[in-house]
Amino acid sequence: MQSLSDRLRSLIGPVVSAMGYELLGLEYHSRGRGGLLRVYIDRQQGITLDDCSAVSHQVSGLLDVEDPIVEHYDLEISSPGLDRPLFGRADFERFMGHQAKVTLHAKLEGRRRFTGVLRGVEGEALVMEVEGAALRLPLDQIDSARLVPEL
Repeated sequence: MQSLSDRLRSLIGPVVSAMGYELLGLEYHSRGRGGLLRVYIDRQQGITLDDCSAVSHQVSGLLDVEDPIVEHYDLEISSPGLDRPLFGRADFERFMGHQAKVTLHAKLEGRRRFTGVLRGVEGEALVMEVEGAALRLPLDQIDSARLVPEL
């Protein structure tokens, strides 16, 4: 059975691509009386408010027809921003050498949050240099990851 995240990605991805954007990823957070579906898009020229509005209009219509989320939810279309979210193996490889913050589902070596330099992906682990040491963080344990803005 396909997860909600996978189903949403397979529904939304083709629409976003057809509009000339890249679907970076999505997040769904269930809250007390509903949820929040945040869709991250990008393109070479960057993202404007008009881009977000156009994609929101198309995705909203698609989701109204397909109805993949049973509870009430808000839809938010967003650019990746300076603290760009990282959604998996391809992003970790793409941003090797950049600094990132990673949060795990469970503690590893006594902690869940790590900040360091992305060094690559080996097998099923993200390799990060944290405080001068190479750490292997299991990909399936990563709850969230974001780039640290370079100022």
